Order: sequence, then structure tokens, then C-alpha cells
Amino acid sequence: MRLYKFTPFISLLTLLSFNLHSAEPIKAVELYSQDELIGLINRNEHLDRVVLDRCQLVQDIEARAETLKIPSFQFLWGDMLAWGVCVDAEPTRGISYMQEAADQGLAAALEQLGRYYSMGRLVQEDKQRAVVYLREAAALGNLNAQIQLADLFINGYGSPYDYEDVYHWLYNAVTNDKKIHSKIANSMQDLEKLMHPKAVRKAKRPLDS
Repeated sequence: MRLYKFTPFISLLTLLSFNLHSAEPIKAVELYSQDELIGLINRNEHLDRVVLDRCQLVQDIEARAETLKIPSFQFLWGDMLAWGVCVDAEPTRGISYMQEAADQGLAAALEQLGRYYSMGRLVQEDKQRAVVYLREAAALGNLNAQIQLADLFINGYGSPYDYEDVYHWLYNAVTNDKKIHSKIANSMQDLEKLMHPKAVRKAKRPLDS
């Protein structure tokens, strides 16, 4: 598992073109359940799946995002608009739908907005604003957000009052990815240099305590 996965749009277009010109007849596909969609989002496979389904579900996705205001579909629809997947690219509308999903507490939306503000992708770079989004996503258990938040803290952004929380989350993180495991260990070591030893000891407690 890679920490961040972004499938270039050109590969999506290539895949779509290949499927549309294949001899296999197009079959109707069922709309994703919320649990299925959240799983796709958490694995960052949601845009790939929309293209693999040959863009048949665009209207259903839009309706669930715009009319029913289901956070997972708001996020999916926002991502499709932001990057022009199966629709014309409208980054401003895309970000607004991601924001709506974030406002309803979808961790993936909070993490993505935080990452975008941290990197200056689609929006203007704003590290402090990134901290706010990533702090909320991290509190909801999003490991990517926790690691990014630690990086921002180590680089001088955010509040020292939050160091203990981030260390606590990373200390209790579980992953079978060796690179991520090593990254977590390094982040914890760097955070320890910024924390009082008593705070470090307190942070090394189980998640449920």
C-alpha cells in the first residue's frame, strides 16, 4: 500500500477509450452501496471504478450528491468534477462538493482538502488551513492525515498542544506496509524531540484509554 496514490487522468482516458472500442457489449452496472463506495474511496480507487464502469453512473452519482447530499457521493462527484473524470472539469464546483462532504465529517474529504491546501493543489497553498482539515481527519482515524499532520508539526506548523494527540494516534497505528511503518517510526522520533518526556509517556497509551 502506498501512502498516496494518484492515477494520472491520461491513464483513465486511455482505459476508457480502450473499453469503449472493445468488442465486448456494454453491460448495465449497479450503483455502489455506501459501504462499497467508502471502501473504494479509502483505497483511492473510486475514480478508476467510475471509468471501469464506462461512466454509466454519472447521473445517479450526481443525484445522490446534489439531491440526497450523501457525503461519500458528494466526495466522489466532487473528485470527478475537479479532475474531469466522465464530465467536463469544473475544479471550483469539485472543491465545493468535497467541502460539503467534509462538513458532514467524511474523513477522506477532510484528508484530501488538507492535502490539497498543504500542497497547493487546485487551491492556494495554506499550511495552517491544511492543519485544520488534517486535524479533523486524523481524529477520525485517517492514517494518511495523521502522518501528514505530524509532518506539518515537525516543520513548524500547527500548535504544540496537538503534538501529544498525533503521537498517540501514530503510536497506536497498525499497518502491514513496511514503508509506512518506517515513516511512522521516524515521525514519532522527530515529534519526541519537540515534546516533553512526560507528554511522550502519556501519549503511549492505548487508543481506548
